Amino acid sequence: MDSLILNPNIQEFIQKQIGVSISKLALQKNPFPEVEWISILNQIEAKNKAKEKLPTWFKTANIIYPSKISVEQTSSERTAEYKSNLIKGDSLIDLTGGFGVDDFYFAKKIKNVTHCEINSELSEIVKHNFNQLGAININCIAGDSLVTLDSTSIKWDWIYIDPSRRNDAKGKVFMLKDCLPNVPENLDFYFEKSDAILIKTAPLLDIAAGLSELQNVKTIHIVALENEVKELLWELHKNYSGAITIKTANLTKETIATFEFQLNEAITEANYSLPQRYLYEPNSVIMKSGGFNEVSTVFQLNKLHRHSHLYTSDELIDFPGRIFEIQESVPYTKKELKTHLENSKCNITTRNFTETVESIRKKWKIKDGGNLYCFFTTDMNNDKIVLICAKIK
Repeated sequence: MDSLILNPNIQEFIQKQIGVSISKLALQKNPFPEVEWISILNQIEAKNKAKEKLPTWFKTANIIYPSKISVEQTSSERTAEYKSNLIKGDSLIDLTGGFGVDDFYFAKKIKNVTHCEINSELSEIVKHNFNQLGAININCIAGDSLVTLDSTSIKWDWIYIDPSRRNDAKGKVFMLKDCLPNVPENLDFYFEKSDAILIKTAPLLDIAAGLSELQNVKTIHIVALENEVKELLWELHKNYSGAITIKTANLTKETIATFEFQLNEAITEANYSLPQRYLYEPNSVIMKSGGFNEVSTVFQLNKLHRHSHLYTSDELIDFPGRIFEIQESVPYTKKELKTHLENSKCNITTRNFTETVESIRKKWKIKDGGNLYCFFTTDMNNDKIVLICAKIK
């Protein structure tokens, strides 16, 4: 860690460059020759990245940032806060500490948090930052977390792991065994040290694939930020063998839209109908969960088709996703498209449809935008239809 970067004049300079183009700054002469220009530019670029994602760090004086990639890869404060509400107790050890955002929020709920980070320079930066942030109940340890875990006799209330894909795993199907640390390989050892494990994975991991590698999974959380799926969280509890609960959470600035169901072997049956007055499109976390029939039963909505994943009702309900009022439902024919949409302007979505949005726009000369929303889909009778809608939510 280069402590010279904390020079008040350099810190003031960094603050004044927020929002300025890095490529333009890179052409300027370094006003602080005692520190490498690239190091200063890195601080400016990383702090820019932190402005929306990590507002607490951004607003705190004398924070040192690692590479911008580390900032890009770390949890946002919003998702870290969500994770912190899943745990409780006196002790937690994070085996893959990184920039420490998750641990900062865990420390608000857990008496003692241990941050393990194999990169000694990053560990030093995080320790400094925790002091600046006033997080006094986090202990930072540099080195291999497996060695740290093995060398202590503590029985932790929680183990937290955010495994990263090995560089040689590129192009392969995403499996946990291809990550560091190798969680499936070490799971028995982890359960010797704690009865509760929380694992964060990228949304790229298929839920069925994760379940094939893990044991004692109690709950899987699918977390999105402003409808973009950011992470899967796997709660494992020692000796647990009951039903697995899927919980979805779409975090927005104002609310958290949630939905949950049990992952049962028995297939839940959906109800089907032709389009009614209202149309419902699930948010991204529900789409990731695969609980399409459960949406029908829990919200008492009818599906349009087994593979369309669009829902309808005559009565308006609150729903975790987009809601529309159907103005017209027309067959997908040349005559109907010429009458209703040719040379028009609307927002197009396709669900269970043979043509792409681009080909539909080109074929019927439809411009993007406007207040109309058109869903090109297939109904319960396997007929191709177009739903012309006005957005409610």
